[in-house]
Amino acid sequence: MRNKMNLIGACLFAVILFTTTACNKAPETATTSTDFVTLEKQVLTDFTNNVAMSNYLKLSVSATNLNMALQNLNNNTTDSNLIVARTAWQTLRETWEQSEGFLFGPVEDNDYDPNMDTWPTDYVQLDSLIGSNNSLLASDIQHITLSLRGFHPIEYIIFGNHGNKKASDITTREKQYMVSLSEDITNTCNALYLSWSSAPINFAQEVINAGNGSAKYSTKLEVYTALVNALIDIAGEVAESKMLEPYETKNPQLVESPYSGNSLTDFRNNIVGLQNVYLGVNGGKGLKDLVASKNKALDNKIQNQIIASINSFSNITGYYEDAILTQRIQIQQTMQALTTLKATLEGDLLPFIVQNVKD
Repeated sequence: MRNKMNLIGACLFAVILFTTTACNKAPETATTSTDFVTLEKQVLTDFTNNVAMSNYLKLSVSATNLNMALQNLNNNTTDSNLIVARTAWQTLRETWEQSEGFLFGPVEDNDYDPNMDTWPTDYVQLDSLIGSNNSLLASDIQHITLSLRGFHPIEYIIFGNHGNKKASDITTREKQYMVSLSEDITNTCNALYLSWSSAPINFAQEVINAGNGSAKYSTKLEVYTALVNALIDIAGEVAESKMLEPYETKNPQLVESPYSGNSLTDFRNNIVGLQNVYLGVNGGKGLKDLVASKNKALDNKIQNQIIASINSFSNITGYYEDAILTQRIQIQQTMQALTTLKATLEGDLLPFIVQNVKD
């Protein structure tokens, strides 16, 4: 009798447990669906305010600081002022390279990217321009070839070969040119920030209001697709262009920042920018929050591959323009890590977004 009663009791307990569990699951699914829609909006808002707007404001400020440093160097050409100018250039590069993690919108539509960051610089043409009688006012910069405009001609003038240039080596024409170049960069960076923050474009609002009154994006899926494709593009560009082309040709002049020796830092900052978009910054939500809410394994996979890619740059020591000859295995490993990351973003993250982001 006791065994029978125990059996009946156990069965009743199992029924109650099953019923309770089933009842608990239904509301959880509905709440998750509602939360995901809310999260979609929050991620776009936090990306816009905490990543894009913050980065572009910093870019504008850093460009102004570089311009001031170069003007000081022009007016008082000392080695100490040269060091300040180099530091200002590197600070601006860090901000810019991280912003390349989300190259979509006005930065592409208005050609702000090539106007500032076309490479490699043709130093033969550059020397010819400096040696000519051509006017080098800021207004003239907008009409010269892109490879003689932006960050890298300034880099060439103030660094020489890996920083071997002294302040006394900089000619009057070079000083005029570098100041005009930095004025042009400052104007471009200011315009880029205003394109996100002010009328008539106010691209920040176009992103935040995607699917709800945005003239640019009729659905949230459209802007999410653009954002993820920007991540895919930068992972591919670093692996398949910035690193691969000089590696295959063994030509150091094809390296992105060969005069300052800043190329590896540039590459790494590109992926840090990607990471900022995925994780979110300053307490804001990122793409990871969308992914983790439905597929934690995929989120872990993406985060681990981003970290592996960033860390792999530490295995390449010295200058990249030297490493293409002396550390080819390490370069291969980094390119492979980036290729793996790109494949996951393209093959897993993008389909996840397409499947789950609804308007």
